[in-house]
Amino acid sequence: MKFSHLEDIDLAGKTILLRTDLNVPMQGGKVTDHTRILRLLPTLDYLTQRQCRVVLLSHFDRPGGKFVPSLSLAPLVDAVSAALGGREVKFGVDCIGPAARDAVNKLQPGEIVLLENLRFHPEEETGDAPFARELASLGDIFVNDAFSCSHRAHASITGIAQYLPVAAGRLMQEELQVLTGIFSDAQKPIGAVIGGAKVSSKLELLEHLTQTMDILIIGGAMANTFLHAQGHAVGKSLYEKGLKATALKILRQAEKNECRIVLPIDVVAASALQPQAPCTIADIDAIPAESMAVDVGPASIQLFSQALAECKTIVWNGPLGAFETSPFDAGTIALARIIASLTAKQRAHSIAGGGDTVAALTHAGLTQGFSYLSTAGGAFLEWLEGKTLPGVAALMQGGHPHIGGKATHG
Repeated sequence: MKFSHLEDIDLAGKTILLRTDLNVPMQGGKVTDHTRILRLLPTLDYLTQRQCRVVLLSHFDRPGGKFVPSLSLAPLVDAVSAALGGREVKFGVDCIGPAARDAVNKLQPGEIVLLENLRFHPEEETGDAPFARELASLGDIFVNDAFSCSHRAHASITGIAQYLPVAAGRLMQEELQVLTGIFSDAQKPIGAVIGGAKVSSKLELLEHLTQTMDILIIGGAMANTFLHAQGHAVGKSLYEKGLKATALKILRQAEKNECRIVLPIDVVAASALQPQAPCTIADIDAIPAESMAVDVGPASIQLFSQALAECKTIVWNGPLGAFETSPFDAGTIALARIIASLTAKQRAHSIAGGGDTVAALTHAGLTQGFSYLSTAGGAFLEWLEGKTLPGVAALMQGGHPHIGGKATHG
C-alpha cells in the first residue's frame, strides 16, 4: 500500500489538520479509558517537535447534526493535556466559521488546539464538499490518524483529502502495516476467533474469513444461530431463527475452502442475564428449555485452546459470552489468557480489535498480552471483510489540492 508518511512531507512550521478519534468512553464528564488518546501521542510529539500548529479534529458520539452540550469535546481538553504531560491544549468552540478560524489563527508554533465536535454539523456525516472545503481552509496539510473512523466517507475523513496534501499519522501507519499483514504475509496456520451477538451483523465477515482462515472459532450468541441450524435445541438463548439457511451455507462454504469451523460443545446456561444469576454447565444437546446460553463452557474452552495451539497467527473480534455480566465473562477471560500465553511464548502472533473486544481485554487486564490491539471497531471489521476503507483510499490517492492559499496566522 502506497501512501505518504509524516516523513514524506515538509511539515516544519505548518498548520496541520489532524483527524483523530477522540470518541472515548466517558462517565460523569471524565474519560474512563484513555487508550485512544495515548495512541495519538507519537503523532502529536512528532508534529509539535517540528513546531507545527496542530489542529485536532474529532467527532464524539451521535449528536444528530446539532449542538448537544453533553456531547461537547471540551471535557477532553484536560485529558489530552494530561496525556501530553501537562502541555497546554487550547479549545475552539466550533470546528468551522469565525470561532474556529480565530482559534487556529491564534496558535503559535508547537501549540495545539482541539476544535468542537464535528458532528454538531450535519454536513460532516453527509460528506458535504463545501463543509470539507471550509475545514481544509484552516490548515496547510491534512494528517489522518483515525483508522478507526476511516470506514466512513465523512467530510473530515475523505473530504479534506480532496483539498490538501495528505499523510498518515503514526497510529494510522501502524494499523495499516499490521492489518495488511494479516492477509499478505501472516504465518500460517491462521485462526480467527469471532464472537458477538448476531450473525447478520458479521455475515460478510464470516463469509470472507471462510476464504482466508485455516481455523474459524465462533462464539458468543452468534454461535447459537449455528447450533440451532445444526439441529440443537438452544432453549431461550438469543439466536437468529431466520438465518438457519445462511448459517448452513457458511458451514458448507468453509468445508469447501478447507477452513475448519469450531463451535462450542458446551455452554453456561442461566435462566436470567443478571449478575451472579444461578447457572449450570450444559452440553449443547442438553440446554434446559427455560434457560439461555450466556457463555461458552469449559469443554469448549479446551476445544478452542487445542485449535488455537495449531495456529501461528490469531485474529480476535468479539467476546464469547455476555462478558459485561459476571460470572458470564469467564469464557472470554479464559480464552484471552490462553492467547496471551501463546503470544508470550512466541508460539503465535495475536491481533485483536473491535470495541467490545478491547473492553473485554481491558476488563481481563490483558490489553498488553496481545501482539497488537487495534483501536478500531467498525473499521477493523470492514478491513477483515476485505473491504477498501474510504479513508484509506483517500490516503492512497495522496491528496488533491483543489484550493489555493494557506491558512493565515495572526
